[in-house]
Amino acid sequence: MSKTKQTREEALTFHMKPRPGKFDVTPSVPMSTQRDLSLAYSPGVAVPCEAIAQLPETAYDYTNKGNLVAVISNGTAVLGLGNLGALASKPVMEGKAVLFKRFADVNSIDIELDTEDPEEIIRAVRLMGPTFGGINLEDIKAPECFIIEQKLKEEMDIPVFHDDQHGTAVICAAGLINALHISGKKIEDCKIVLNGAGAAGIACLELVKAMGARHDNCIMCDTKGVIYQGRTEGMNQWKSAHAAVTDARTLAEAMEGADVFLGVSAKGAVTQDMVKSMAPNAVIFAMANPDPEITPEDAHAVRDDVIVATGRSDYPNQVNNVLGFPYLFRGALDIHARAINDEMKIACAEALAALAREDVPDEVALAYGQKLSFGRDYIIPTPFDPRLIYTIPPAVAQAGMDTGVARRPIIDMEGYAQDLQARMDPTAHLLQRLYARARQEQATMIFAEGDDPRVLRAAVAYHRGGFGRALVVGRTDEVSRKLQEEGLGEAISEIEIINAANTSHLQDYKDFLYKRLQRRGFDQKDIHRLAARDRHAFSALMLAHGHADGLVTGATRKSAHVLDRINSVFDATAKDGAVGVTALLHKGRIIFIADTLVHEWPVEEDLADIAMAAARVARSMGIEPRVAFASFSTFGYPVSERSHKMHVASEVLDARGADFEYDGEMTVDVALNPEAMAAYPFCRLSGPANILVVPARHSASISVKLMQEMAGATVIGPILTGVDKPIQICSTVSTVNDILNMAVLAACKVGQTK
Repeated sequence: MSKTKQTREEALTFHMKPRPGKFDVTPSVPMSTQRDLSLAYSPGVAVPCEAIAQLPETAYDYTNKGNLVAVISNGTAVLGLGNLGALASKPVMEGKAVLFKRFADVNSIDIELDTEDPEEIIRAVRLMGPTFGGINLEDIKAPECFIIEQKLKEEMDIPVFHDDQHGTAVICAAGLINALHISGKKIEDCKIVLNGAGAAGIACLELVKAMGARHDNCIMCDTKGVIYQGRTEGMNQWKSAHAAVTDARTLAEAMEGADVFLGVSAKGAVTQDMVKSMAPNAVIFAMANPDPEITPEDAHAVRDDVIVATGRSDYPNQVNNVLGFPYLFRGALDIHARAINDEMKIACAEALAALAREDVPDEVALAYGQKLSFGRDYIIPTPFDPRLIYTIPPAVAQAGMDTGVARRPIIDMEGYAQDLQARMDPTAHLLQRLYARARQEQATMIFAEGDDPRVLRAAVAYHRGGFGRALVVGRTDEVSRKLQEEGLGEAISEIEIINAANTSHLQDYKDFLYKRLQRRGFDQKDIHRLAARDRHAFSALMLAHGHADGLVTGATRKSAHVLDRINSVFDATAKDGAVGVTALLHKGRIIFIADTLVHEWPVEEDLADIAMAAARVARSMGIEPRVAFASFSTFGYPVSERSHKMHVASEVLDARGADFEYDGEMTVDVALNPEAMAAYPFCRLSGPANILVVPARHSASISVKLMQEMAGATVIGPILTGVDKPIQICSTVSTVNDILNMAVLAACKVGQTK
């Protein structure tokens, strides 16, 4: 009881604070000056009004119509709660609007209509048509939902989509594609039984038939039993369309020999005896909410060979509508579609199914606290898979273009996918350029920590991404076992495993290391231990001898320890010119902070070196540097011994004739805010700084971690520069994608002088 009360209180507080509701409307244009107001409203707004009056299609260019969806309900079928009315449905519709924005960057407004008359709803929605690029109907009971959707589709020239029907159907279809793939069956040969003849059930059956299921092989059931030809009780035109020629009259009879069960009905509708009667390798989608028709535990207790999906997040294979509707609308909006048709839904389902068969990113495993790989317990992607945004909409858009519902076709589909990735991830454009360069370089990359699953998956991704050869340092048996555990057993043939004990170069490595370290207190035994047993040193020796082009390490040990081992082979200290530069990406901006790895307490000359190294990194990533020497004072005030070196660092660069913009010392707000910088007209920066050189490593670390934790900034690095060979040191909290990104940076020789 206390847990229920706490959950209720938390839910109410969540919706009430910091302000009531779940979203705000914020302007996308400046509204600070009189000029802004005159352009946004009168008189400037008259110009686009006239343009739209002359060419109505330009509304997509001059307004937010092309990225605005209405979420509309009358509250007659709210979740599993029944007819709560329009007002009580508002929290759900607000939530739907938030999901649109969170997962696909689609703006959305919830509209609750206080009527149960289908004609009133049809008229209201049709009259609002000019405002929106699409209509998402939600929580409207059957059969009214069928009437409303069909009529609106006929009368409106924008997509109209009842998610309770088609959203469930699309995700169900995606899961079914993969379930049949695993069970080795073809949809046209399967006997399919569906229980629940409401909006979602009918839509599911219609879509699987559109995908190839034969009408004669499909049986639909409702609370009164099988819907068969000749039945009159409880029938309507939508049920009649799926009436089957069959002697079965109950769900239990229909389930005998069935290959697939699709349930959108009620808790406990399926018994263990029914499961026993199904065909071998049967598929059970028990999607009733909040409790399934049969739990996975009960189904697996009597059959080991069944594949089970539910609508719940606490079971594997969740049929979750959020995998579909945001991306369907994203693709439809981006081609200015007139409708969302069956071909677009099938394209969405097929793209989702294909995505589930790929290796799962580390971010997904972190979000769900478990390892995921394609198989009986993972046939549908999870909602937090970052690849959904740039995988599903292009498939939907292409299908819309192929079927003639696109007003504005997309010419460059690859560029469109890249734009989608950048829309949700500010690192995407930057990384896209680096990824292209890395594919051209075809660098052989050493992944030093072959005992870590993240590193192994990054190595596999490096090879499969077409970047070059992946060399993994480790023992073959251990690497093979861990790949098997990660569901990547077949990848053992795609990477090259290097074991110090088996390499023919070990004596050369030891001779090199002894010559280098013999006057630093290392004897022959020390050298052997270092070269043969320390993977960081061994990997660095491989790189030093030209047996690879780059090195990625550090995912399992503190950066100071790793850097010490690297220094046994390379000159990577502060006095040697090594510098660590970290890139922060936040709200579409990129800021480099240095030094975040090597210099503990740099003096004026060091700060100038750091600035030049950071500028080199920025340029190697395609960004023209603007350096600010950051401090708590600005251009000499207040006076402080600690800020004085930041002031002098600019003078050092003057003497060196540095060929990039720089100035300082200055506070961070002056460096990054154009209005604050305007108070110093003599400042030599032409715009906000993109490189902050900070007074010491501790201030760099504090700055990076504060931005990461408080502002949610994306962090790349620290990027090690100033070393003879491309070496990148990851952090111990790196994800697979982080490690892969560092490998790409090494492949591109980011920050290298040679």
